[in-house]
Amino acid sequence: MQSAQHSILIKEEARRLGFDACGMAMAVQLDDDARRLESWLKNGFHGTMQYMGNHFDLRTDPRKLVPGAKSVITLLLNYFPEQQQQADAPKIAKYAYGTDYHYVIREKLNNLLAFIKANIGDVDGRGFVDSAPVLERSWAVRSGLGWVGKNGNLLTKHSGSFFFIATLITDLDLEPDAPFSTDYCGTCRKCIDACPTEAIVSPTIVDGSKCISYLTIELKDALMPQGFEGKMDGWMFGCDVCQDVCPWNRFSKPSTEAHFKPIPEVLNLSLAEWETMSEDAFKKAFKNSPMKRSKWSGVQRNLKAVRGL
Repeated sequence: MQSAQHSILIKEEARRLGFDACGMAMAVQLDDDARRLESWLKNGFHGTMQYMGNHFDLRTDPRKLVPGAKSVITLLLNYFPEQQQQADAPKIAKYAYGTDYHYVIREKLNNLLAFIKANIGDVDGRGFVDSAPVLERSWAVRSGLGWVGKNGNLLTKHSGSFFFIATLITDLDLEPDAPFSTDYCGTCRKCIDACPTEAIVSPTIVDGSKCISYLTIELKDALMPQGFEGKMDGWMFGCDVCQDVCPWNRFSKPSTEAHFKPIPEVLNLSLAEWETMSEDAFKKAFKNSPMKRSKWSGVQRNLKAVRGL
């Protein structure tokens, strides 16, 4: 009875903090996910992202991240922008339009944990947002928040897939939600057929080494690998093709999070203006942006690929 009351209290506070959804699951070892991750790594789908193979045991068992963990709280935060880029601008993934989500979500997670400690008791917990070995999508499915689509993204019937996933692992005993058990993708192949680099090798399996998001952000080589000439589809930072074509994203609604309001340069700069931007100007404009991950040099390399050079 107490675990159910605590769960309700936490979900109410999560909503107040601006999260769009919140679900709970028991902290257990993810055996099936461990096998899928091992296969993905053996196939080399992680490319140069060697960190994906690190701390394998931590990725598949939250109790090793937080000793004594009993529950995993999963939260969703919508980032779909109200404004879009100009049609002829170098394309930037929508998640990178505004302030770096790590800053935004980390503060919300800290506030949520502080609320739990103040209103429930001396609870141990750690929040994670795309910066630690946590299988966020798996926990989202286990928490009843959605299903993994053929493009590998978490999908929901009410708002599509343009949202960030965060987790809070805690030693608090909470009422688990029913896992999401239905795949509503059906026979749809829009994401698979639309991927410019054919990175979706089979339903839910993405060859990260071929994904445009990997090529424009994670890959640190001075030049793009051979074989991707003419396939970048105008993307300078990240890629949203598999999300843009997904029928479920017709239900996406603009985010109300003020920090995700687009940086003016993202919406308004032309290809020529990007190419002539100095490194100092880039650092100033994008000091709190996810785009700093590629750095100015990476953006300049990507612009050459956009040009087909």
